[in-house]
Amino acid sequence: MRARGASTFLLSLLVGLAYLFLYVPIFVLIVFSFNDNPLGYYWTGFTTRWYFELIASTEIWGALKNSILIACSSVAVSISMATAFVVSARNTALERLLLLFYGNLAVPEIVLAVGLLALFYSFSVVLGMTTLIAAHSLLGLGYAVPLIYTRFESLDRRFVEASLDLGATRWQTFRLIILPLLTPALISSSLLVFIISFDDFVLSFFCAGGSTQTLPMYIFSMLRAGSSPVVSALSVSLLVGSSILILLFSSLQARKAGMLP
Repeated sequence: MRARGASTFLLSLLVGLAYLFLYVPIFVLIVFSFNDNPLGYYWTGFTTRWYFELIASTEIWGALKNSILIACSSVAVSISMATAFVVSARNTALERLLLLFYGNLAVPEIVLAVGLLALFYSFSVVLGMTTLIAAHSLLGLGYAVPLIYTRFESLDRRFVEASLDLGATRWQTFRLIILPLLTPALISSSLLVFIISFDDFVLSFFCAGGSTQTLPMYIFSMLRAGSSPVVSALSVSLLVGSSILILLFSSLQARKAGMLP
């Protein structure tokens, strides 16, 4: 019993240290976003002026607009392509290609970024907003296809068969039967792809060129020039926004699994 108690205490201690390692930097970031010291190295007083400077910055709003536009476009492309592929690939030879979409989860993102950059250069494609949307859509397919496929496989086929037996066309069956049943998976996939695209830096750094700047790239450029409390304020704002989206995604997943009413 004493040995079991010691092992339980040691495990709890290790888990507590792991959580401290994960969340102490975030806590420090939040605290120093209200630091009155422009250098941000030591505490001099409480202020909220960095958040007002953040709101007044036209460069940040421009980078935010680009990130939102790219993320929304990536969601639209990824979800449309994933849904079309999952529905059309069932009981065909294309179903064997589903494993290829899991490659995005296994291959390091830097490898994908270098490969896409080489592909764009080989076809003389000018880097910019279009290449960023294509890169983020490709990354999003690796998350959207497995989620939508799992939901599609769990559907009751009797609804589809009844619709076809009653004279509905395949398009009507897809629009009125399959698509509503896939809605939870589509919403969850959309939130996940949006978060991944909005926060992505590696693909943006390689595929953006010099004409397009996303918010993560802007933060990186500010950090290269030196630490600034505005960066801390911007990071805290992104943390709050991403946390809200993650909570929405988690609640949808829990509701789909029957854990929430």
